[in-house]
Amino acid sequence: MEQTLYLPDLLYAGIAREGIGLLVNEDGNVAAYATPESAPGATVVRLTGKALFPGLANAHSHAFQRLFRTRAEGRTALGRANGSDTFWTWREQMYRAAVFVSPEAMYDIARAVYLEMLASGITVVGEFHYLHNSPDGTPYADPNELALTLIRAAQSVGIRIVLLRSAYLRAGFNLPPHPGQRRFYETEDAYLHNLDALLSAAANQPQVTIGSAPHSIRAVPLDTLKRIYAFARDRNLPVHIHLSEQLAENEACIAEYGHTPLTLLAENGILHHTTLIHAIHMTETEFEQTGRAGAHICSCPTTERNLGDGIFPADTAARLGIPVCYGTDSQAQIDILEDARQNEYHLRIIQRQRGILDGIHGEIGPHLLRCATAWGYSALGLNGGSLHPTLGQPADFFTADLNDLAFLGADKRSLATQAVFALSRSAIRDVAIAGKLVLVDGHHPQEEAIRTRYKSVQSQFAQEAP
Repeated sequence: MEQTLYLPDLLYAGIAREGIGLLVNEDGNVAAYATPESAPGATVVRLTGKALFPGLANAHSHAFQRLFRTRAEGRTALGRANGSDTFWTWREQMYRAAVFVSPEAMYDIARAVYLEMLASGITVVGEFHYLHNSPDGTPYADPNELALTLIRAAQSVGIRIVLLRSAYLRAGFNLPPHPGQRRFYETEDAYLHNLDALLSAAANQPQVTIGSAPHSIRAVPLDTLKRIYAFARDRNLPVHIHLSEQLAENEACIAEYGHTPLTLLAENGILHHTTLIHAIHMTETEFEQTGRAGAHICSCPTTERNLGDGIFPADTAARLGIPVCYGTDSQAQIDILEDARQNEYHLRIIQRQRGILDGIHGEIGPHLLRCATAWGYSALGLNGGSLHPTLGQPADFFTADLNDLAFLGADKRSLATQAVFALSRSAIRDVAIAGKLVLVDGHHPQEEAIRTRYKSVQSQFAQEAP
């Protein structure tokens, strides 16, 4: 069996190792930690001056929203009229971008987004996809056209993708359909049929899996939510749902059902092994229910700061043993390690202390790095993110330049904490998916074509935007 030994100066896989490399089988899985002497037949790829880490997991992405990065930072006309700008006024900007995106534009946007993710050390993306229909709201000839476009974009760039196909049936409790959401809407039967068809279309494609993503309590009525959850669990699909991002969502859920979103999921058997996106505005009791159910939480600190959502209580989640992962969400910036450190820094601002998460799940650096890697993989239904040789995990990894000015001085003892709190994107040099390098010394073979195509789409959007 042909094997490859990736030999960095430092290897991090739960603990830091020096002078040891990552041995990868021809199937792309981690075989062992080894030296050239202990793996004499292996092809040796020397990564001199570099540290090697498990690939970062981006568990929550809306790729098309990259289109209006920085274009919604000031107050909108609606926000000025209301005297404030919030998540709800930001949505109107998002709807304009959603109307603009054609399948061709989606491909070019997604390739640029996924290349930026690779360049940030991200090896898997959970693409929470709800842009289903044509701009006038009618389904495409293939209702999965845009989902398949996203998959093709990921395959073109080389990143692993979990396409989380979203269900979106309504604007909210007792609300009329919103014209900005016409590309999102499907009936329950159409959604289940289209999800099943997507499963067939994506079957046996390397580095591609499918999940189910009922968008939120406001967008999916309870009876439909229960049927979608049952469908997904019967097929062992990961289930992701936005939950308690905004206090108004909690209030609307109480008005409709007499319960908060979390309690509604728990009482209807929908919480078990579900990943909750955001989960900011929950009580201690609700976090306890989440922990007992074995659910994950995906925190998106950059987006949550950008939209003024609130601060996720990462210390409560850690104390209760809830696995937390991260997502780039609206693509305001793409930096999973920044999201990891902000889960700690937000708490420091509130509590006026340091090292809040230190000691809850062991040392703070390894804990936050586990959130950024292994727990993201598990939230997406994947076995990966720790480079453990006895678990049959894929060799998804990135390397960092130990001579990068931001990372200079990192050593075996401090490696995990240096990675979380000091490593900048400029230090990331190589990225491998299933043992194959897709980014080498910071470069991708298609990077210039991807940049050119994206700039053309962005220019057209800027000309058409009001």
